[in-house]
Amino acid sequence: MMRLISILFLALLAISSIVCTAQKASSIQRISNKSEIITGADQVDKYLPYLKGKRIGLVANQSSVIGRKSSVDSLVSLGVKIVKVFGPEHGFRGNASNGAVVSNETDAKTGIPIISLYGKNQKPSREQLADIDLMVFDIQDVGCRYYTNINTLEYVMEACAENNKELLILDRPNPNAYVIDGPVMTEDKFKSAIGIHYIPMTHGMTIGEFAQYLNGEGYLKEQCRINIIKVANYDHDKPYELPINPSPNLNTQQAVMLFPSLCMFEGTAINEGRGTYMPFTILGAPALKGKYSFSYKPESIPGMSERPNHKDSVCYGLDLRNYEITQLRRSRQINLSWLIELYSAYPDKANFFTPGRANQDISAFDLRIGTDQLRKQIIAGVSEADIRKSWEPGLQKFKAIRMKYLLYP
Repeated sequence: MMRLISILFLALLAISSIVCTAQKASSIQRISNKSEIITGADQVDKYLPYLKGKRIGLVANQSSVIGRKSSVDSLVSLGVKIVKVFGPEHGFRGNASNGAVVSNETDAKTGIPIISLYGKNQKPSREQLADIDLMVFDIQDVGCRYYTNINTLEYVMEACAENNKELLILDRPNPNAYVIDGPVMTEDKFKSAIGIHYIPMTHGMTIGEFAQYLNGEGYLKEQCRINIIKVANYDHDKPYELPINPSPNLNTQQAVMLFPSLCMFEGTAINEGRGTYMPFTILGAPALKGKYSFSYKPESIPGMSERPNHKDSVCYGLDLRNYEITQLRRSRQINLSWLIELYSAYPDKANFFTPGRANQDISAFDLRIGTDQLRKQIIAGVSEADIRKSWEPGLQKFKAIRMKYLLYP
């Protein structure tokens, strides 16, 4: 009996040692992860009790994940009652091309109705919100005025305010938060589907911060009740690599980081990689043959770009797939030199900037940039330094306003 007791005692000591070791390892892991960025969605313990017992409307797309699993699937498995999912541009599953109208549908996996917020129905209606107790917004943004997720955010906030619904925002880092640059849109005539806010081309805010900005700067007729689950261990200068592609044509981290600079070329004769599997990392046009050795051929790619600029024609230009992104981070600026260079190299300068609205002196490029001044400066040969100098008054004013709404250093 004594021998048996001794054996049991030694076994208990061994188990205790293993448990202590495991606890210590877990503690060390937690300490080592103090600097790890944790999205709002991944902090489930902070908001799950608030969702339980409520009928939830979720604004989401393929970037809405908890860990690596869809937020919709994860929350349903946790017993959350999601009655509707609202999808932005590119759709809930993120497989619609840029600008494509996305129809309402039913999610095959969960049976949950999916309401499109891109096309004619940009804002949830009173009827669509009638059976919802709480709206949740969980979409990855990339920090540009012409990336339409912030438009969707405003429309959702407006609908929530009008129908007395609270909006819970699961915040995510802005991968381009380090740069606040470009001309500030100041005139109504330049407002369009790719620019409805009086901000610079890159605003340097997360979705949560931008929601506070919309509330505070009077974009809504009445303020929306918002509750934000902040990103843990995050500041605006901290690099963040997106775990999921935020849209079909931002399919690499390189594309995400170059997007603010290369999306300027939409509205010009230059193809920016749409129609290839290298979007927003290459630039070119057939007319540049003989001036650049790098070439590629845009084609129709379903779910990415069905009708790319210069479809089925060989384009010549710049290959930026290996461009050192840290140069952008150091400069804290959009790259303007590529635009100046390709305009200078383009033989038919009169047709470099493509026309925009009929019967107006506003090009498609102007609508993207938010002003006609940059186009006129490029045509006039104004230096990059002087162009940037012309942006400064607007940028300084915006930066001072922005400070009021920041959640992170």
